[in-house]
Amino acid sequence: MEKVKVIIVWNKNYGAYTEALSGCVAADETLQGVKDGIRSAIEMHLETMREDKDEIPEILKGAYELTFELDSRALLHYYEGVITRTGLSRLTGINEKQLGHYAQGIRSPRKKQREKIINGIHLLGKELLEMD
Repeated sequence: MEKVKVIIVWNKNYGAYTEALSGCVAADETLQGVKDGIRSAIEMHLETMREDKDEIPEILKGAYELTFELDSRALLHYYEGVITRTGLSRLTGINEKQLGHYAQGIRSPRKKQREKIINGIHLLGKELLEMD
């Protein structure tokens, strides 16, 4: 089964796209809504391509599974109500003000900073799972 990467961004709402299918996008106020929306958009896009006898990208010809990657801004927005910037700063070692810049889209984190954010969230999840 092929894996098709969907990128999710945040700019006052969630947006999703995949490089595998140019021009196919979705938007919604919630993360789950945008995931559902992009699934529907891809299926409708492929159906139209079949009807028009357009060439379907190889990765989408057979069975495929969508994988979702949140850009840094969408990731921070999603966890904003769950993890405070102070808490995330403690988990990642990244200054709260800098995290705020990332969340507001003023700056984009470099790859290493993004990895620190993701690893910090994973660490919190791991610690929560270990509790009885």
